[in-house]
Amino acid sequence: MQGVRGLTKSIRRLLSVGARIAGAAALVLAAAGASQAQTLDAVRERGFLICGATNPLPGFAQMDAEGRWSGFDVDLCRGIAAAVFGNPDLIEFRSLRGEARFAPLQTGEVDVLTRNGPWTQRRDTLYGASYVAPSFYDGQAFMVAQSLGFVSAYELDDVSICVVDSAGDLERMEEFFFANQATYTEVVYEDVADLAVAYVAGSCQAVSASGRQLQAIRRALPEPASHRILPERISKELMGPVVREGDDQWFNIVKWTMFALIDAEEVGITSLNIDSLAAARTPAVRRILGVEGDFGAPLGLKAEFMSNVIRAIGNYSELYDRHFGPQTGAALLRGQNALWSNGGLLYAPPVR
Repeated sequence: MQGVRGLTKSIRRLLSVGARIAGAAALVLAAAGASQAQTLDAVRERGFLICGATNPLPGFAQMDAEGRWSGFDVDLCRGIAAAVFGNPDLIEFRSLRGEARFAPLQTGEVDVLTRNGPWTQRRDTLYGASYVAPSFYDGQAFMVAQSLGFVSAYELDDVSICVVDSAGDLERMEEFFFANQATYTEVVYEDVADLAVAYVAGSCQAVSASGRQLQAIRRALPEPASHRILPERISKELMGPVVREGDDQWFNIVKWTMFALIDAEEVGITSLNIDSLAAARTPAVRRILGVEGDFGAPLGLKAEFMSNVIRAIGNYSELYDRHFGPQTGAALLRGQNALWSNGGLLYAPPVR
């Protein structure tokens, strides 16, 4: 009998300790939940979203004479605003430079960086910031005149190449040509802006820089269509939105805004056909549209938040073509930025 009483007391003590632990855990989770909701709450209270991007660049973020921003980065910002408010125009866009761009993000002056420097271990761990998901895959590339007849970087041989005096660019180019048993002559400049001038002046037959820099140079050429950005990349540069570290809710909102664009392209939802698909029977389509299941609730958003994103900026293909398609002067092939099913790297978890 005494043994039973002792066992009962032990169980009660364990239950009491367990209750206290559970209570403490609940308080911790509640505190974490409160802190994690700070960005969304602040954005809603302010009434608009503040986005930043590193350095203006044609195609990505550029201000016109009337002070209006446009570009890939700007549309991503509009997409996030559409997810949060249902209105893509409730944004303020800021251009930030250098490593100092992380400070406004940490202090809450900026809610998200829609374009930052390439995703690296250092940037992802040192500045209290988290890269969300790749929105644009890039790397060092080559541009040549169409008249030279090159259609691949692997065909380049015995050519002169304008390149910026960067240890990384020069080293990668040397390794690339050595591996392909080809020869080249480097014509080195201090700044990317000098490359376009030198290339137009005929100082070199090709120019090498990141794909995003080459598309900006191509747009500015007298006859963009007379020049080709070759499809290969000889380095890895992942670009994507960046948010403050520690706010999981906001991280997920930005992440699923990005994923919505990719998933929508994969199942064929566009800004033009979205309204006609409301009665669709395909579960994947219905879930993205928000007519089946409520995938916005865990994020603190409406069920139709992904639908609002697509209506505002289209799917990923529409977004890409609008800013880099043949009609833009960039004529940048999708390449790595194509869907995984089309030979690219774009891949998003399904909505379910």
